[in-house]
Amino acid sequence: MTTTGRLELTALDAADINKLASFWVELTGWKITRNVGDWITIQADDGQEIAFQQAPDHVPPQWPGQEHPQQLHLDLQVDGYQEAAARAVELGATKLGEGPSWVTLADPAGHPFDLCQKDEMGPGTALFATTFDAPDSAALARFYAGLLGMELTYEGPEGALITGYGKNVMFQQVNEYTPPQWPNPAHPQQGHLDILVQDLEAGKARALELGATTLDNDQKTFWVFADPAGHPFCLTQ
Repeated sequence: MTTTGRLELTALDAADINKLASFWVELTGWKITRNVGDWITIQADDGQEIAFQQAPDHVPPQWPGQEHPQQLHLDLQVDGYQEAAARAVELGATKLGEGPSWVTLADPAGHPFDLCQKDEMGPGTALFATTFDAPDSAALARFYAGLLGMELTYEGPEGALITGYGKNVMFQQVNEYTPPQWPNPAHPQQGHLDILVQDLEAGKARALELGATTLDNDQKTFWVFADPAGHPFCLTQ
């Protein structure tokens, strides 16, 4: 039987995770569910989780260039994206750009995120997807679809989308892509996925079969890998 993992959460790096968590809680209304000093987790109303990982030497991304690339960003849905963007700026975000139905901002740690319009969704903020930069978005989407047991639901020249168990992951085509070089702080990961597996050895075998690279398997409860585009991720149990 093919071993697949299950997406647990997206973790963002920051030098001051208390400040960053406070920003996101104030912006979204989500709740802190875990705080262990160097790690804070918040949970959305639908149960999806975002975490913040202490990285004292964190180098913020500088969107949209590739000298200090974002590597990944969050896509959020709201009804009233312009008002939500104004509120985000009041809370400490920086406006970076906008499109026909979204605004791109950076949080206080420099991580870009998009506030996207979704009509009639009611009050609150929903996490639509974590979106990864990739030199080959379709190939990276297929890698994660196989690893996470998700379905590839969209593939186009600008990117790809995988969906499963109420969660989405997107992949954005970046032709001049610069990969992270974990754990080198000069080329930071910016964030990573935590992926739950029942057995680390079986999960490792599946990840390597799909094209991952082992970075650190000396821990007892999680191992670190890089996907084919160089983004680190953790298999946990």
